[in-house]
Parts: sequence; C-alpha cells; structure tokens
Amino acid sequence: MNLPVVIVFARIPRLGVGKRRLAREVGDRKALNFSRTALHRLLRRVRRLRGVECVLALSPDHHARLRAPGFTKISQGQGDLGQRMQRAIHRYPRRRVVLIGSDIPGISTRDLRNALHNLRGYNAVFGPAADGGYWLAGMAGTRPERAFSNVRWSSPHALADTLHNFSKQRTKLLRMLDDVDDAASLTLHMHKAYSHA
Repeated sequence: MNLPVVIVFARIPRLGVGKRRLAREVGDRKALNFSRTALHRLLRRVRRLRGVECVLALSPDHHARLRAPGFTKISQGQGDLGQRMQRAIHRYPRRRVVLIGSDIPGISTRDLRNALHNLRGYNAVFGPAADGGYWLAGMAGTRPERAFSNVRWSSPHALADTLHNFSKQRTKLLRMLDDVDDAASLTLHMHKAYSHA
C-alpha cells in the first residue's frame, strides 16, 4: 500500500552548529535548546498522523544517535538545499509527499492533514513564510523533474522561484507561518506555538 509520506527535514541539533543567526543573538546554548525542543515537538505532532509514512531526513548523514521512534531515518546527502530536498522527495515516486522544516513552531497536525488533502486535487502545495520562503512543500505523484532548480535560497525570492518551476502545474498556497531565525521571532513564537503542542 502506497501511503502518503511526511518528511521532516532537519539538521541534528548540536551545540554551535545550525541556527547561527539565532545563536549570535541569544547564544549557542539557547539556540541549541530551541532546535532540540522544536524538533522533538514536531516529531510528536507528525507521529499523531494516521495513515502516513513518517520519515526524518537528517544532516549530517551520520544520525545513529538521534532517537525518533515511528520514523524512518534517511540522510539528506550532499548538495545545496534544493538538491537535498529533491533527493528526499524523489525517493517516493507516485506518492503524495509533504516535506516540512523543523524550525516552524506553529506547524500543526491540521496543517499537515490539510496539505495531504489538497494534494488530491493539486500537483503541489506550499506553505508560505513572511520572509519570502516556505515552511512546507508538498507534491503529488506528477511533479517537475527539477522542482527546486534555480531557487535563490535564504532570500525573499525562494517561493516565487520555486513556483516558477511549477508554472505548468496546479499549485495551492496554505496559510502563512514563520520560522524562528532571531531573538524577536523566538520570543514571539515560543509561548504561542508551544502552548498548542
């Protein structure tokens, strides 16, 4: 049975690695605590979904020490963000696949169900972020061969560039959410998002 797939795309939380902008403002230890807490809360939410295959795509590739019951662990591999996302999604041809980042505290199981539901009628769904990027990318079985090519990552153009690659397909935008990249966004999201965990 070809279940739909939900992929959590994450960097293994380690002190001094990842979330560098946040760490510059709040310190390495607080940035690590956020990354670790956000990832584990998200895994718990994804695990609540029924009728899906749960996958955790990790960087760096050696991920034996990270416990994630209920998830199949895979490596992101080499390349830029787009190449790594493409590789993860293409592991599951002809299936509905939703890929999400691990630093969006506001993601709910309802958002994920909504994305999977919309992939019954659309070729792709995206969750836009206020900074011009996106927190979710979902694709049905029919998808562009180079879905994430020529995307200006970490820029206000990331979503627009990606949508250009889907110009011949039916796409839908979900609600807007924000990731946590600095002290202000951490303060804004911590209480609101985690109170719904």
